[in-house]
Amino acid sequence: QVLLVEFGGGLVQAGGSLRLSCAASGWFFSIANMGWYRQAPGKQRELVATITSGGTSNYTDSVKGRFTISRDNANNTVFLQMNSLRPEDTAVYYCHADGVRAGKPFSSWGQGTQVTVSS
Repeated sequence: QVLLVEFGGGLVQAGGSLRLSCAASGWFFSIANMGWYRQAPGKQRELVATITSGGTSNYTDSVKGRFTISRDNANNTVFLQMNSLRPEDTAVYYCHADGVRAGKPFSSWGQGTQVTVSS
């Protein structure tokens, strides 16, 4: 099992910033893609941003220009810098990673971290 642990959620006022981080740990694995998803109350989980091992990133339209995803491949860590936060960004944010472990593909989720943006 590849374990993902997230840090950095919290409460912030609209217009503020937060930085999420997610560290992966486990036994002999290689990560292809890492990303962040979020789920607001009563809504489905949605993609926020993803990044490949080569650094190619992808964002949902609502966060483009405000959020930046980055990763540290040496430490199997992914970050999400969130600026100009809006109340509609309030959600539980989940880290995701996929790749290969012991010759088999894996797909893992973190436990989630709450982000609350007050108006």
